[in-house]
Amino acid sequence: MELSVVIITYNEERNIGRCITSVKAVADDIVVVDSFSTDGTERIVREHGARFVQHKFAGHIEQKNWAITQATHPWVLSLDADEALDEELAGSIAQLKAAGQTADGYTMARLTNYCGTWIKHGGWYPDIKLRLWDSRKGRWGGTNPHDRYEMEPGSRIRRLPGHLLHYSFYTVAEHERQVEKFARIAAQASHRKGKRSGPLQVVFSPVWRFVHGYLLRGGFLDGRAGFTIARLSARAKRLKYTELARLNRQGA
Repeated sequence: MELSVVIITYNEERNIGRCITSVKAVADDIVVVDSFSTDGTERIVREHGARFVQHKFAGHIEQKNWAITQATHPWVLSLDADEALDEELAGSIAQLKAAGQTADGYTMARLTNYCGTWIKHGGWYPDIKLRLWDSRKGRWGGTNPHDRYEMEPGSRIRRLPGHLLHYSFYTVAEHERQVEKFARIAAQASHRKGKRSGPLQVVFSPVWRFVHGYLLRGGFLDGRAGFTIARLSARAKRLKYTELARLNRQGA
């Protein structure tokens, strides 16, 4: 099995070098699809020997589907720039390449680092992701910005040992900015699908999100980071449904 690693970027100079380094031992081809970064992303990509392609960003799902077309090989490992393989996962992929694939797609557990803390509760772990697959048997779907890879019915999927390390946010302020951005994107995507929002969603959805993550899923076990994650997850829900309600009123 020959493997293409596909990564999408925008201003990822602090992450992309780590990402590429982690896959070099298992990649036969590394392509970075960039949406016109203004920082040092391109320089770092080229210094690490990966191919660099630019393409206008039209949405997470659209960008990732286009990126797959730039892969040299049909078997693809898709990563975000802020992700990296740990040694065990890299070894699992190397063994798979040597022995030959026995499935059409492979999932892996994602372990997230939040402001310097590895998060192991609150619904953030194990965050199972389907990231290694035969690209002839699926495509990216979901609702922006929450994309997911969807295999054809009947596809065989297996789990690989090891972790996909996710270096999510370096500061709480970064998380807050992303919450606001992603809430708007999610509300717009929901509005285009004809979904509605009202007072019940605006009030109760955030409360349930906080209770579910912090109490029921053990987010409190991650200390201050767990509380912050639960609080901002609840805020994301409130912002999404508030914005969706506004869009509903405008379009009514």
